[in-house]
Amino acid sequence: MAVPAIGIDLGTTNSLISVWQDGQARLIPNALNEYLTPSVVSLDDDGQMLIGRPALSRLTTHPQRSAALFKRFMGSKKQFRLETQTFDAPELSALVLKSLKADAQAYLGHDISDVVISVPAYFSDEQRKQTRFAAELAGLNAVRLINEPTAASMAYGLHTQNTGRTLVFDLGGGTFDVTVLEYDLPLIEVHGSAGDNYLGGEDFTQAMIDACLREWKLNAETIPATELARLSDCAEQLKCQLGQHNAPNQLSWQWQDKTWTLLFDEEKLEQIWLPLMTRLRAPIEQALHDARLRPEQLDHLVLVGGASRMPVIQKLVVKLFGKLPHQHLDPATIVALGAAAQAACRLRNEDIEEVILTDVCPYTLGIATASEQRSGIFSPILERNTVVPASRVETFTTRHVEQTFIRIAIYQGENPLVANNIFIDELQVPVKPNGTLQKIDVRFSYDINGLLEVDVHLPDSGESLSKVIDHSPIGLSPEQQQRSRERLTAVKIHPRDTLVNRNLLARLEKSWAQSLGDTRGQIGLWLEEFEMALASQQESRIAPLRQQLEGMLKDMTL
Repeated sequence: MAVPAIGIDLGTTNSLISVWQDGQARLIPNALNEYLTPSVVSLDDDGQMLIGRPALSRLTTHPQRSAALFKRFMGSKKQFRLETQTFDAPELSALVLKSLKADAQAYLGHDISDVVISVPAYFSDEQRKQTRFAAELAGLNAVRLINEPTAASMAYGLHTQNTGRTLVFDLGGGTFDVTVLEYDLPLIEVHGSAGDNYLGGEDFTQAMIDACLREWKLNAETIPATELARLSDCAEQLKCQLGQHNAPNQLSWQWQDKTWTLLFDEEKLEQIWLPLMTRLRAPIEQALHDARLRPEQLDHLVLVGGASRMPVIQKLVVKLFGKLPHQHLDPATIVALGAAAQAACRLRNEDIEEVILTDVCPYTLGIATASEQRSGIFSPILERNTVVPASRVETFTTRHVEQTFIRIAIYQGENPLVANNIFIDELQVPVKPNGTLQKIDVRFSYDINGLLEVDVHLPDSGESLSKVIDHSPIGLSPEQQQRSRERLTAVKIHPRDTLVNRNLLARLEKSWAQSLGDTRGQIGLWLEEFEMALASQQESRIAPLRQQLEGMLKDMTL
């Protein structure tokens, strides 16, 4: 049996899994027959873990038992508390990956292991390592990490066969990337990449929430978590509806026997979103500058990420570039399709024309050095947007003639001082004093998977030392990694075959929480009736009632 070419888009808001099949990339549906699996995890009342759509509903009704947006904290030490249990970002991401893996295995009818996972282009070395670790915890082997805009550009290029200079504008739920590349198929060449790992659609929602609280003179710290979660849900729903025909532009939230309202007209939205819109411009300007292009020299614009659908974003893009973006491919799914295409290329699948994809190192890599006046200087060796794989060498000298060792401290970033950049790793190099200052050749070799190898050579003595900066997360000790494996093994995940029922329960609970009066009473009766049907364990009774209630919920306007 041929090894399947599997691609995964592990997103901040939603995640997807795809496979290269019958000459094209295909999205794989989850247990609810949906392609988008919300990147949300919730601990159910019976101690089982829910992932995806039912967890998203419980984010409103049970915020203390649920977690979302954890991708933003990949590479950090932040802990997420779900009732009595705590998890970090790689562990929660692993639960989402496990769910996607189960969906793929149910769809394909056999086990999967090797996958290509997309990551934000501006993800740091540590964030990439923790993404790999999350895959390992889920029982997957991340054979390649591909930058999200690069994956999108691959899907777009294969679909359109266009040539020319293209800017990929990737605004997801939690991250923003800009990549400038050139198509001359079978060659796709990345010329520049920049981004902001803490800017996405969720920030636009949060800005709306903050505006409401300011207008109503309320303090978020005095509002119960469940009520704050309902306000967040109201803001998110309104944001997603903006620009649609006859869509409301007023947010309504009920709390303390009062209906709180705020009108979000175009002028008000532009005002509260201005700081975020300003932040979008800097990566665009940097990517174009690094690619040595002006906006008018671009041939194509491609929008990626669910947040790029927002009317205010579409308006900004047209204003900045003076042309309409391509929108014939779904911005929410294009990254997953590109990841599967890359997986097929890696396996040299006969159905796909071999594509030569050149990517870049999205950030500068260097070491800490010192001058006579100051220490802690960042000396670049591989500058950002260097085409990878790449190998560069720089020569330094010891500081003292009697020096017996050198500490090579490796950093990434764009600041002249190492204190303001990200520490990656270090190695100690012994030196034999010879009465003179000695030369030190430091070579960085960086491959397409983000694997960095450091070679240090002392020409005077002929001694050399090498170190491969491995994929083990620096922020997690071996003991912590083992505890993560044991903790994830012990987690009970809700059975996939009954997830459709649990999803309806969560939806009913959320609808009950969002409604009042007679509507709430009616939903309460539906909830009780469905719980009784589930208790009977008779599928002949459960299935038709579930279908009936799903239709009623869909038709109901809350």
